[in-house]
Amino acid sequence: MPISSSKNALLAHPFRPFFLLTGVYGALIVLAWMGFLFGGWPLPLAWSPLHWHSHEMVYGMVPAAIAGFLLTAMTNWTGAPPLNNKGLLALVLLWLAGRLAFWFAGWLPVWLVAAVDLAFLPALAIYAATILLRYQNRRNLMLVAVLSVLTAGNLLMHIGFVYGKTSFLILGQNLGINMVTLIMVIIAGRIVPAFTANWLRMQGGNPEWVKRPMWVSNLAIGSVALLALLSLGAPAVLVGIAALLAGLSNGLRLVQWSGWRTARNPLLWILHLGYFWIVVGLLLRSAEAFNLGVSNSLWQHALGVGAMATLILGVMTRVAMGHTGRPLGLVRFGIIIYGAITLAVILRLLVAAQLLHYSLGATLAALSWILAFALFVHLYWPILSAPRADGRPG
Repeated sequence: MPISSSKNALLAHPFRPFFLLTGVYGALIVLAWMGFLFGGWPLPLAWSPLHWHSHEMVYGMVPAAIAGFLLTAMTNWTGAPPLNNKGLLALVLLWLAGRLAFWFAGWLPVWLVAAVDLAFLPALAIYAATILLRYQNRRNLMLVAVLSVLTAGNLLMHIGFVYGKTSFLILGQNLGINMVTLIMVIIAGRIVPAFTANWLRMQGGNPEWVKRPMWVSNLAIGSVALLALLSLGAPAVLVGIAALLAGLSNGLRLVQWSGWRTARNPLLWILHLGYFWIVVGLLLRSAEAFNLGVSNSLWQHALGVGAMATLILGVMTRVAMGHTGRPLGLVRFGIIIYGAITLAVILRLLVAAQLLHYSLGATLAALSWILAFALFVHLYWPILSAPRADGRPG
């Protein structure tokens, strides 16, 4: 049976199952988190709900989105055939096993939970490295290195849980946020200006309105990498300086992409908005390091709820159309996804800044988040589970 058949469509290309799982799990973990906070839901988690929540956001949901994008993009970078069928199913099941282990961590040996959960990212990194080396695409090996450090951050959280070391839990959590931020700065720094310039050209505009000076890109990426390194234990003043440099350089980068010219194209302005939240998160992190009255929660949610979720939804809604042979546009009611996640960011930041009552604001933010991810699954399941519209494989 051809790979484009309806029976095999979900396993035809990595973005299909991983994007749907990202949507489902994104809604599920926030629903569970709110149940822990306000509903007293009893689940055998073993971990404290706070650290379980942060772990499953950074090391649970986000890696599924990374896998869907990275494994799909690699086919364009290298010309290699996509991972599909049994190989893709095995990787999907490995991710699912890690999530099930975490939901039932209270009933399982800690070593088993750690072993199962820690397996996915190395497997993804090894496969990516194998393909990139086989096809001599060494430029993108930096992403394999980032995945390796992300694995180390996950390991730190497990060590922190096993030995009761809150410092290790926090270190692993922040290292994960740093590495995901670095991935976003690298990947979005490629696709957002490229997509913008191409669209402007097609609209009769001037693609040179989109500026991409190499020194700005290098500074934007390098400063985020430096921030990640300094965050491992450097004095707060150095962390603050690095975060400020990262925020300003990435802000300059964003302005040079002329995002305001994409106001008529939701698939583009959502990507610019997602990158904007990176800038906000980095500047807030600098303010926190300089003891300017900004909490950890504020910059963490600007990067997590803001940048990560917005860029994930923006990329998924775009790739779901472009890589299934459909016109590159937003599906009917898709704009609600973007509005809901933006409302979730604003509400959650107001809560973190203590400008909105915690239980009310957190509940409204969670409902907005759940709406965004659940609506993505509802609207894009028929697309991601069906064969390509143009009859081609993939």
